[in-house]
Amino acid sequence: MNILEIKRQIFHWTFGVIIVILLMYGFIDKWILFYLIILGLIVSFLSKKMKIPVIYWFLENFERPKDLKKFPGKGVISYLMGAFLVTIFFPLEIAMASIMILAFGDSVSHIFGIHYGKRKHLLNDKKFIEGSIAGLTAAFMGALIFLPWFEALAASLIAMIVEAFEIKMGREQIDDNIVMPLVAAIVITVIGLF
Repeated sequence: MNILEIKRQIFHWTFGVIIVILLMYGFIDKWILFYLIILGLIVSFLSKKMKIPVIYWFLENFERPKDLKKFPGKGVISYLMGAFLVTIFFPLEIAMASIMILAFGDSVSHIFGIHYGKRKHLLNDKKFIEGSIAGLTAAFMGALIFLPWFEALAASLIAMIVEAFEIKMGREQIDDNIVMPLVAAIVITVIGLF
């Protein structure tokens, strides 16, 4: 695994944890997330035209080269979109648990799968079973902060299964930073109905 991917996944985990802490203590809310998405889109557009000093350093150090040219900041913007959508449609506890599932599950599955993966995933030959199991374990531990064990396990399991799929809308793949927290929140809500 190259150093860029390790840095990206550490940033991915840290970003999610920071969002949850800020939500938990009331420093940000769904509307601030919305404004950050708008700001991110503007900065992304400008970053295609110019090198904005601090922003360019982050992009250069954490962005995949293909996204740097096509959609600078794509990962952060899609992460904020996933966080915004779960805070809009679900209670805060469910939203925070869902963001933790994304932060822990996605980053750990990626690092562990590429570094230790031996068996290709049944649902996606670009991923590894070992990564998904590690991601499930990490997502479960992150969700346990906010949920009873059964809800944490079910939401983590389904979110990690969905993470293996490449979901497309037309030709464009829908980023798992949007899909994973939404799926997790839906699972938690459905379980809560029973």
